[in-house]
Amino acid sequence: MFATIVNCVAVLVGALLGLLIGQRISESYKRVVFDGIGIITLVIGLSMALPSQRIVYLALALIIGGLLGTAWDVDGAILRLGQHLEKWTLKRNRSGDGALSSEGASAEGSKDFGHAFLNASVLFCVGAMALVGSFKAGTEGDYTLILTKSVMDGFMAILMTAALGIGVAFSALPILVYQGLLTLLAGSVKPFVSPLMLSELSGVGGAMVMMIGFNLLSLKTIKTANFLPALLVIVGLVLLDPLVIQFAHLVGIG
Repeated sequence: MFATIVNCVAVLVGALLGLLIGQRISESYKRVVFDGIGIITLVIGLSMALPSQRIVYLALALIIGGLLGTAWDVDGAILRLGQHLEKWTLKRNRSGDGALSSEGASAEGSKDFGHAFLNASVLFCVGAMALVGSFKAGTEGDYTLILTKSVMDGFMAILMTAALGIGVAFSALPILVYQGLLTLLAGSVKPFVSPLMLSELSGVGGAMVMMIGFNLLSLKTIKTANFLPALLVIVGLVLLDPLVIQFAHLVGIG
């Protein structure tokens, strides 16, 4: 858990620095930061998606997962969670107990807290570094990968907070839960995590990160969180992969 806690602290520190920067630059410069983050996010997503070895699985996972997420309104649920966190933060600020100044709360009022929380949470949690790093930390006591991720996440948190607002800081909560559980359960889960599983999870995660990039650049509005069930679908498809291959050989396809 040590490395995961460091990761959360790095995101929190980066978000606070980003908030200070965001308060001191004009809207025109914020737009430049916003566009830069969008491009960087697209590049990260594309680099994650390219190693996918089963493009059919990727397509099926995104379509089925997207349909499930839409039916369950996952995007709406996460946005509502973000809005509750925003209300809690502003309430504590008004009572004098919060860490943010009234100036910071006022500035944050003009930002979409829920989307900042959502986009940062997806970006920081769906990558292969979070998965592999947590397994290494849990089974080998090797924190190198998560600590490297922490540095990267910290810098991204600075830029994202400057563009999107303090909602980015609350992405430390899903990081703590997701990576913490993976670390604690690493010994039990690791036998199921093959190179194919990693490549396909990375592919789906990369596609979702690219959705965030499209949203940031205002190219298309995509409810990214509705595709989160695709991660579960791809796990199921990869676990069934040996049976699919056997069936393909049986019918003479493979």
